[in-house]
Amino acid sequence: MMKKKMYSLWMLVFTMLLAACGAPSGSEDAADANKKAPSTLVYGSGDYTRINPAMDEHGEINALLFDGLTAHNGKNEVVAGLAKSWEFDAKTNTYTFDLKEHVTWHDGQDFTAEDVKFTIEAVKDPANGSENAPNYEDIQKIKVLDDHTIAFQLAAPNAAFLDYMTMAVLPEHLLRGEDMQESAFFRNPVGTGPYKLKNWDVGQAIILEKNQDYFKGEAHIDQIIFKIVPDDHARALQMESGELDLALLTPKDAQAFAQREAYQCYTMKTSDYRGIMFNFQHTYWQKNRDLIPAVCYALDRQAMVDAILLGQGEAAYGPLQRNRYHYEGMEHYAYDPAKAREILEAAGCTMGSDGYYVRDGQTVGFVLSVGAGDQVRADLAQAAAQQLKEAGIHCTVEIPVQIDWEGQMAYLIGWGSPFDADDHTYKVFGTGKGANYSGYSNPKVDRYLIKARQSDDPAVRAKAYAQFQTELAKDPAFAFLCYVDADYVAKAAVQGISPDTVMGHHGVGIFWNVADWTL
Repeated sequence: MMKKKMYSLWMLVFTMLLAACGAPSGSEDAADANKKAPSTLVYGSGDYTRINPAMDEHGEINALLFDGLTAHNGKNEVVAGLAKSWEFDAKTNTYTFDLKEHVTWHDGQDFTAEDVKFTIEAVKDPANGSENAPNYEDIQKIKVLDDHTIAFQLAAPNAAFLDYMTMAVLPEHLLRGEDMQESAFFRNPVGTGPYKLKNWDVGQAIILEKNQDYFKGEAHIDQIIFKIVPDDHARALQMESGELDLALLTPKDAQAFAQREAYQCYTMKTSDYRGIMFNFQHTYWQKNRDLIPAVCYALDRQAMVDAILLGQGEAAYGPLQRNRYHYEGMEHYAYDPAKAREILEAAGCTMGSDGYYVRDGQTVGFVLSVGAGDQVRADLAQAAAQQLKEAGIHCTVEIPVQIDWEGQMAYLIGWGSPFDADDHTYKVFGTGKGANYSGYSNPKVDRYLIKARQSDDPAVRAKAYAQFQTELAKDPAFAFLCYVDADYVAKAAVQGISPDTVMGHHGVGIFWNVADWTL
């Protein structure tokens, strides 16, 4: 009996020793179990064919991968980015930037002033076809003083220059000699930003991981996935199913998440407007440009805001309504179908038997094109078409497979910047500028825009922008419709979103402080 007890005691001790030492496989399993899973935020994103901030302006993902010499804070004010300070010499119109040291690209190479020079020269080069080129056209000389100092001499003052230096800087060592439109770099980008590309599953997802060497400090969220969900309604369904943590939804879809504890809804102001862009390269508008004011009067903008935006926005009549240089005294084109008919008839149009006006044997009207996947734009286009038909103007809506900027008659366009008034005016309405997709040209508009950008005197700029807005209303490039608020919905666990920041075009801007977000 005693032997049996002694045997049992030794077996117990042996078992305890094994547990203390641990078998190799058991130890690894325990360690794996104790590892903290990486924090991941899944964002419902539109699709990307490339990530190219030098050539393309609108890319929400750009702010995560790249930095500019300057940046914008939550109040859309200019603050330091890759530059730690700058000086301006008014006598020579020269900006000199002192760059931050010990900044590296995601591949470990050092960031230098040569990268800045390379980027801005690439944007300016007409052969590259950048829609951002007008922002930098007045740069005469770029001089690298040393690895961390660079100077830009301008032909004339440009009040928006520091805003434009938020342009993402690109790595010269990876893009030198490359095609700035077609390079494979733009499908495998390398920046200095808080996140770096981990994997790109085309048409499905872009996976970013935090840059542990980020010069402003390591981000809190380990991984951000841009899940490609181009369709507005599909994003709402995936938000509901838990597949997404954050998404920009339509006002109607966003309502479904209001007052639910598991979600946080952010109705954010934007400078983002929608309008009918007339294509002046088309022969129809070359003959009938004088009828555009009739189109403007025939549109009931407030009805669109109420029915389509559910009140989350405002009627639009100009490009600077949410800017400090907005001029209230311009023509608003308040809804007046009788005035629209008066203009048509004064121009020699007569009512046809089908209820549409006719001019020179041709029905007055046009085809309005809309990009695929944007339900709000599609609904606005249909509403506009119906209102125009009621005024005797034949308008039909199409959703083409590909946008034909030169061949289409009109397009449901969107623009708008929360920054300096020069942004999204000079390059959109200036003759021959990079984002002037309508082919619009008006010498007075050009003159007022130049005068405004070349002065840093607020009074001079206010007068010039008032003249610009007045002239643009007399000779409309667009029939402005509405400003669209951005309805972001996030899971309640997402913390750090700045709700009072005014968003830009496409609601872009929410990620300005993403490195500070937590889950």
